[in-house]
Amino acid sequence: MWPWGHAAVGYLLCSLWIRSRYDRRPTAGIVLPLAVGTQFPDLVDKPLAWTFGVLPSGRAGAHSLLVAVPLLALLWWRVDGTTARRAWAGFAVGYLVHLATDGVYALLEGDVSGLTYLFWPALSLPSYAESPGILAHFLAADITPYLLAELLLFAAATLLWAVDGAPGLRAVGRWCKRRADGATTG
Repeated sequence: MWPWGHAAVGYLLCSLWIRSRYDRRPTAGIVLPLAVGTQFPDLVDKPLAWTFGVLPSGRAGAHSLLVAVPLLALLWWRVDGTTARRAWAGFAVGYLVHLATDGVYALLEGDVSGLTYLFWPALSLPSYAESPGILAHFLAADITPYLLAELLLFAAATLLWAVDGAPGLRAVGRWCKRRADGATTG
């Protein structure tokens, strides 16, 4: 799945869960870690595989539940307080959504063997079209029904995010302003 697909599914599930469970909209404290979590496995694995050759595939290390579960447990153990636990929940939901959505197409095609990345290195990795780099990966994209579906999901998630009050946008804006102010004064 493409980055926007992971982000879209993550936000849709998170917003719907928070609305149904707590009868409120998501906050920046959950949405920003969620956004990082939805991209985290690719941010780790793709450079380690495609750029540095450390991993055998762009869907290996951080894409494995054998890495994800202990990492999330360690983070849970290390965080303290309600705010940090909410941030952990956002990251964890995003991370696990990423792992699940990477397997959606294999499941739709009836190929359960396409899910073996979830248990790497205990199981062999599925055959996966590797790219020589991130830019090449994006440039090689084909317009497929799957890609169009992901773009529609992204549009729906963006609309819901706007209806939710664009949580996280102000926080990112403040952070950017602090960085810009620091760069001009320092």
